Amino acid sequence: MADWLNILLRSISLVFILFFITKWMGKKRIRQLSIFDYITGFVLGSLAAIITLNPKLNFFSGVLAIFVWFIISFIFDFLSLKSKTIRNFIEGKSTIIIQEGKVMEDNMKKERFTTDDLLYHLRSNQIFEVADVEFALLEPTGELTVLPKTATTPITAKDLNIKMAPKREPQTVIMDGKVILESLANLSLNPKWLETELSKINVALENVFLGQVDSDGQLTVDLYDDQLTVPSPSEKPLLLATLKKVQADLELFALSTNNEQSKQLYQTNATKITKAIETVEPYLKN
Repeated sequence: MADWLNILLRSISLVFILFFITKWMGKKRIRQLSIFDYITGFVLGSLAAIITLNPKLNFFSGVLAIFVWFIISFIFDFLSLKSKTIRNFIEGKSTIIIQEGKVMEDNMKKERFTTDDLLYHLRSNQIFEVADVEFALLEPTGELTVLPKTATTPITAKDLNIKMAPKREPQTVIMDGKVILESLANLSLNPKWLETELSKINVALENVFLGQVDSDGQLTVDLYDDQLTVPSPSEKPLLLATLKKVQADLELFALSTNNEQSKQLYQTNATKITKAIETVEPYLKN
């Protein structure tokens, strides 16, 4: 067999072998790999290159070497799931870098973590002053987990005791100008509904690069032509404004009538509308 054909066949075979081995090893992201996983990936890639470019090397012996490395890695991963001691040895443990607002210089030296590294990771966490950090932990993956001081933590709706509407992930219903029927079905919607919504904003389907429907059933689109502007969804603000107008009209009617029975009826219904507004307002506000 010609060398070029041998290399071609070896390359194709090894691509599929390494692909399936990587799939079997799990779904860790590159930055989440342990030292052992990193070494295993490096060795497997090197072995594949050697087997590919050296036609004189027995192909099946090389593949056997790859599978030996894979099996060893698989065994260590299995043992890591069963034993924290082994997991700590293979993957490492987290190291405290900042505790109670104080930088642990000795821990930084032990991990060879410089001041520049610390400042860089803090900036990555949107923190620009060390004094704003209560606690920071250097993870085995090299990431820095940061807990800001309470005084510098952004105020949330929970802190203000404000009720917020629950949110779910948006569904992409249009991609590259084509309707994704599965996403519409997940929302219990149909293509006819989508056509109606697009006609409201005067947009043709083929002009839509990306279209998403949020948990409230509102459609937002991004067009291929960035020069064109699309109106924002207005159904929820319009509904809220209508409810408030009805409530105001009922109170006005109650004040303008001299009939006590009618006045009582208007006031009762105005109170009901007010309670309804308080209930649905978190869901209707943008």
